[in-house]
Formats: sequence, structure tokens, C-alpha cells
Amino acid sequence: MYKRVVLKLSGEALAGPNNYGVDLPTIQSMCEDIAEVVHMGGEVTLVIGGGNIFRGVSSSAQGMDRASADYMGMLATVMNGLALQDGLEKHGVDTRLMTAIKMQEVAEPYIRRRAIRHLEKKRVVICAAGTGNPYFTTDTTAALRSMELKADALLKATRVDGVYDKNPEEDSQAVRYTEVSYLDVLQKGLKVMDSAAISLCMDNNLPIVVFNLLDKSNIKRVVSGDNVGTLVQGG
Repeated sequence: MYKRVVLKLSGEALAGPNNYGVDLPTIQSMCEDIAEVVHMGGEVTLVIGGGNIFRGVSSSAQGMDRASADYMGMLATVMNGLALQDGLEKHGVDTRLMTAIKMQEVAEPYIRRRAIRHLEKKRVVICAAGTGNPYFTTDTTAALRSMELKADALLKATRVDGVYDKNPEEDSQAVRYTEVSYLDVLQKGLKVMDSAAISLCMDNNLPIVVFNLLDKSNIKRVVSGDNVGTLVQGG
């Protein structure tokens, strides 16, 4: 169903059962699933967060300058990107780590045409360092890269199996949506992505699929068009 996708991974997802850092078994499991999609012909771009190492927003709330805190968060995403690159290449997948902040000793600078060419050659593109600017989240980065790279869908991997009307981890009566509109997400304040990312996807009619990353082979199932998680689209 979707040939070219952008997969948004939170930094916390890489920590696995831990509260901090990188959990190698979790990364290996993730990379195995991504490799399956690549081997069946999919074109995958990863946008990775850095919350398992450093969260700019929470540090800013504690008194650190917001711009400085955000730049530190961007650098944390590069470390996560290197970990994913190592895991994917152990599964026989060619990768390119591209950063919005130049650091040529460890990664290529993000250039849209070059990224598209990598995808056409069946390389996984890992986008790190956000947009390169403070005050922008990795959700917004994922939406932006999806537009630039002409993705068929934006996949948001989470710890729960879709979008709920309430927090399912706190309320057992929470109801999961199988499909919901962009406007409903914005008006009801549903926890999908930040409002800037949702608005960007709505303006460009890009579908978002929210699903549970922890269920084995879910990435492959989503790309194949199976009814997994919650589909966000339409007015």
C-alpha cells in the first residue's frame, strides 16, 4: 500500500525497558522489522528523537535557555541515529545518516535531492538533528521530511496501539479510533503529534498511521496496508 514512508521513532523507544540510554536488544528487534520492509521493496526514512538521552523542553522548563536546550536535544538524536545505523547494517541494510547540523566526520548533511537518490537506491535514510533549528519538534521534522521526500505516508510508532479518546495507560475505559480526521485531532487535542505537524500533514493531505512499535512485524503490516493502529486523514 505504501512504497515510500517516513517512520517517526521517539528516543524513548530506543531505551526499551530502561528509562535512559540505548537498549541494544530493542534496537536490534526494531532494525530487524525495518530490514523486512526494505527487503520487500519499501523505501524507508527514519526520523529519530533524542528523549532517551536529553529532552530540550523539560530542561528549558527547569531554567535552561530554550535554544541551548534544543540544540543539546538535536545532538542526542545524532547519537541515536548512529545506533540505528549500526543495527540496520548488521541486518544487511545500506543506510545513510543525514543531519540538519553539519558534522561531516559522522554523517552527511541533509540535502533533499541526495536523500531522494539514496531512497531510490534502497538505502534507509536516517534523519537526525531535527530541522537544525530550535523550537521545532521531531514531530514537525517528520512531517516536513515526509513532504520533501514525497512519502506516501507518515508512520508514528508509539507504545500504544493507536489513537485513543483518553490516555489508555491511565483510563481502562479509553476507546481507540480506527480512523480519525486531522480536524478532530486538532479540535479534541488528541495525542498524535504536535499541532504544527498535524497542520502540515492536513495541508498536504498526507496520511498518518499511529501504531504500536512493540508488536513484532507491525511496521511491515502497516506498509502492506493491513488494518493496524489508527489512520489519520481527511477533513
